[in-house]
Amino acid sequence: MQKQGILRYYYFGMAIERRVSDKIAYFSMEIALDPAIPSYGGGLGILAGDMLRSAADLEMPIIAVTLVHRKGYFRQRLDADGNQTEEPDPWIPEAVLQPVEGTFTVSIENRDVHVRAWRYNLHGMAGFVVPVYLLDSDLPENSEWDRTLTDTLYGGDSRYRICQEVLLGIGGVSLLRNVGVKNANSYHMNEGHAAFLTLALLGEQMKLRKYTVPVEADVEVVRRRCLFTTHTPVQAGHDRFPWELVKQVLGEPRTVLLQQVGFGAEGLLNMTNLALHFSRYVNGVAMRHGEVSQDMFPQFPIHAITNGVHAATWASPPFQDLFDREIPEWRRDNAYMRYAVGIPLEEIKKAHCLAKAALIKEVQRRTGMLLDESALTIGFARRAATYKRADLLFKDVERLKHIAESIGPIQILYGGKAHPHDAGGKALIQRVIQAAAGLKHEIKVLYLENYNMALAKLITSGVDLWLNTPQRPQEASGTSGMKAALNGVPSLSVLDGWWVEGCVEDVTGWAIGYDSRISGDDSAAESVSLYDKLERKIIPMFYRAPEAYAEVMRFSIALNASFFNTHRMLSQYKANAYYPKSLIKKAQEV
Repeated sequence: MQKQGILRYYYFGMAIERRVSDKIAYFSMEIALDPAIPSYGGGLGILAGDMLRSAADLEMPIIAVTLVHRKGYFRQRLDADGNQTEEPDPWIPEAVLQPVEGTFTVSIENRDVHVRAWRYNLHGMAGFVVPVYLLDSDLPENSEWDRTLTDTLYGGDSRYRICQEVLLGIGGVSLLRNVGVKNANSYHMNEGHAAFLTLALLGEQMKLRKYTVPVEADVEVVRRRCLFTTHTPVQAGHDRFPWELVKQVLGEPRTVLLQQVGFGAEGLLNMTNLALHFSRYVNGVAMRHGEVSQDMFPQFPIHAITNGVHAATWASPPFQDLFDREIPEWRRDNAYMRYAVGIPLEEIKKAHCLAKAALIKEVQRRTGMLLDESALTIGFARRAATYKRADLLFKDVERLKHIAESIGPIQILYGGKAHPHDAGGKALIQRVIQAAAGLKHEIKVLYLENYNMALAKLITSGVDLWLNTPQRPQEASGTSGMKAALNGVPSLSVLDGWWVEGCVEDVTGWAIGYDSRISGDDSAAESVSLYDKLERKIIPMFYRAPEAYAEVMRFSIALNASFFNTHRMLSQYKANAYYPKSLIKKAQEV
């Protein structure tokens, strides 16, 4: 029988044991902690924050590590032509975070970079705390350039990015040791940004053995303690660094160590491959994404755990009140939202009207424009990336006008930032805003700038229909439609990511196109499908059969919100990745 908290491995036939804790160390380049802390850029950070909030609710012993990002992601400004400009979004960690006693150093480019940490506590329903540590290099002991390394999320050039990733991965392991976590059950890398933590763990393992050259047994010890979640099927989303830059930043000893375990021969270091090589468990973030990732990395077994959202965070106040009355256990156990099938439709409609009124009030405050509370309001808000095709709705503007004039009025809300270096994403925003200008007499189309967590709460709960149009199979999961479903807002979406699992046609929403396995740009056919669904199903139902539309809203909650939540997601990580029974004989048991 395996001893509790013991890692056992074999080295040349000799059993070696190491005591480990039951803690999970979770590393992510961005974590959305609070609307007032702009240290996140989009879905990756939102997902991380929601997962950790569920960990606090479910009392799972997770410790999280990220960077402080003192200048935030960026504030977005859009002019009348749709041109995006960026400015820093600074915040003051000292005002909202707890300082962690002590500092440590991380070797970068053969010099010591001094690092301190801040702590943010996420409190669960019963008071359990999940600590999040935010690393900070803004110390007077550092050079001016080194002090900026924890300033900007996804900023700078390749040198800046790889230095940040050294701080996150290697510095994060040092931080854990500094706060008393001498070992952990598992080290979970949320994307490849944190993959250098495997080097830190390998270095510790070799120091324990007092050898200078790693053998497969050493790699296996690290592998049994590491997990990796990949979030993108887009090749550009996987960080790659030239080998000369890797050598410059890591220094000779770590570079040699990488070479000894098989990296560098192709002249590039792919951070995803590094994470894959050192992980005992790898997963995509939706069932379809797991299949796509398996095709991308056939030499590694890829599993799938579909993403979710933290229900108590994303339910609007009116729906929180409704759930508290009708489903009292929903916060503790999100699966109880299945019982939303019994909530009277009038109560669903009443809660949604309140959420819609709050959104309209905020839109008026921001833009001066008053939307029509009775008009079908479509929402499209997410990162402005070309594959998300925010302009697909405007492929046939004349047909869209005809639908609005002959079937029923519509109004459309957009939001989302393009990465400062993403020219295609910026051009996409321009096309949407230019289309809006051309439709101003027939359809109100507003693009709300500076999309963030606070605005997302209002849009996902206040619109009547959630639109999603990614180019298949490039949507890994998506979580904005899950937030909408939690608030009774059905989706009209391309069958990709989570929607492959969440779409029950005419029950939880509607599919754009038909075959989820078709890859590539099928914009012409998908735009026709989009218009057909609006013209023949959705708009007629909204205006002429409001009870039937409310039924779809109710099923969105009962079928989708009850499953696509981080309580369920984290329970799957616990059973399949963190403490799987299959590893009792090979690794630690908790």
